[in-house]
Amino acid sequence: MPGSYSGDLRSRVITACVAKEGSQRQLAERFKVSLSFVRNLLRRYRQNGQIEAKRRGGYQQPTIQNEHLSIIQSLVKEKNDLLLRELCVGVARRRHRYQERTGIRVSIPTMHRAVEKLGLRCKKKVFMPASKIPQESKS
Repeated sequence: MPGSYSGDLRSRVITACVAKEGSQRQLAERFKVSLSFVRNLLRRYRQNGQIEAKRRGGYQQPTIQNEHLSIIQSLVKEKNDLLLRELCVGVARRRHRYQERTGIRVSIPTMHRAVEKLGLRCKKKVFMPASKIPQESKS
């Protein structure tokens, strides 16, 4: 992915536009940049006076902070057969478990990442009678 244009080039484009040295299309050709770059730069300059490039990308903080991991750990220890969905939002008559304690509503994939980070597993009981579970034959 190409980098941002330099501040020097940006200031020269703005200076040329303010001095009315040509149309936006002519300035784009003169400085060998795209017309959309010139338009966007001028729009941003008019709106808030900035000519610097916007920040690109960056680190996004996790929804579940480290101080809340202990809450998840206690929820799993209380009842280790909860589904991730039940940890996040609860079901039927139960209230939102994590949201109730922290005020933060999270998705199932977010909860899965937090449970994995703790090295825990959400176990599920087998909802099949023992008589229906296939037995290995001793042959």
